[in-house]
Amino acid sequence: MFPDLLKLKLTSIFLSLALVSAQAPGIQISFDSLEPVANISPYVYGANYGPLSALTPELFPYAQNSGIRFLRFPGGRWGDQNDLKAFHIDMYMAIVKLMAVEPSIHVRLEGGSPEAAANLVRYVQSKGYPVNHWYIGNEPSLFKDYTLSDLNRDWRAIAEAMLAVNPEIILMGPEPHQWPGIDALNPKDALGQDWLKDFLKVNGDLIDVVAVHRYPFPSSTANPQTSLEALRQNTLEWAELIPRLKAVSEAVTGRDDLRFAISEANSHWSGNIGGETTPDSFYSALWWADVLGKLIEDGAYMVGYFDLQSSDGRGGWGLMSSYSPRPSYYVYQLYQHFGDKLLMPRVETPPFVSVYAALRENDSLSIIVTNFNDIGYRLELKDLGQVERLMLFDQEHAAEDMELSEAIKEGHVELPAYAAILMLVSKN
Repeated sequence: MFPDLLKLKLTSIFLSLALVSAQAPGIQISFDSLEPVANISPYVYGANYGPLSALTPELFPYAQNSGIRFLRFPGGRWGDQNDLKAFHIDMYMAIVKLMAVEPSIHVRLEGGSPEAAANLVRYVQSKGYPVNHWYIGNEPSLFKDYTLSDLNRDWRAIAEAMLAVNPEIILMGPEPHQWPGIDALNPKDALGQDWLKDFLKVNGDLIDVVAVHRYPFPSSTANPQTSLEALRQNTLEWAELIPRLKAVSEAVTGRDDLRFAISEANSHWSGNIGGETTPDSFYSALWWADVLGKLIEDGAYMVGYFDLQSSDGRGGWGLMSSYSPRPSYYVYQLYQHFGDKLLMPRVETPPFVSVYAALRENDSLSIIVTNFNDIGYRLELKDLGQVERLMLFDQEHAAEDMELSEAIKEGHVELPAYAAILMLVSKN
């Protein structure tokens, strides 16, 4: 079980990373070029937040320091079961201000209307709220007795009404559930129409960001348990998700200016807690550290972790529980130090070890390495510069700064089993 991360003794910080095990396999990290290959969108550090989440005063400092930079509101099914009122938006914008994040709003589709959606845009404008990103409906692929034809008709009418109020808004959608990007497995309506592809054929001219949802587990409601090996193997799927989304969207619409989002994601859609791999576990957090890196590397525009906060009674998804952070919170403690210009390292890694790199504003390098194996590795940073900071996230360390030995400063770093580390490196 993940320990009480806030009560770790300071002495536990200064442990074995100073000594590089001569028996551990080695991994050399270098770069053919330190020229960035792409800019990293700040919105990849996003989370869902809504009325079912409760940020108590005890959680305010954690929320402010979370590293989250984008909120999707109201997140989940709530927004299609309820009408958003002015006071909902006002309270949401108070959280947006508290956390200094980019806001976004989902208007009601099921039970909604063009007039109601337009009025929400109008209200936001009247208050001067900086809401640029909007969604219409949440997972229409799960609406009862609803077809793709219904979605195309209703979505377009609402979109046009919203754009009539403010033609500059950024529309995201259609957000089908459980989209893996494989034709045989993609969600389809009762008539066999593809919720994403056939939506884009009709509404691809109005959409700005193509967004889908993905929760790989549990794979069966009859057997909701997820093994550690299944969780580990699933990390491989995510290296293909954004490329698949991009390929199908551009092929259908003929557009090359679209952006791509996974607006809801977690290891599990179920609310289970307390298991070895449930969303509140360390292993699920380590899974997310690798998955998030893959989505960043593949050029995602927005990634929305589900969700920002949840009580144990509601489910283990939240980065925070009712009073304190969960393990997944500490993934963002690493990534908030990641640079905003993507680099491509030259490295040969064993299976289930991933290396992600970026250039920071001060021209230093940031390197995140995840290890989903039961053995550790020796990392060698070749001709890069001096390691100036090392943070460790494993079952005993909550994204904590580690003491820098001379070996570590020179680029010889131990990567423990089942761990993620962040290294900040000064360029030569």
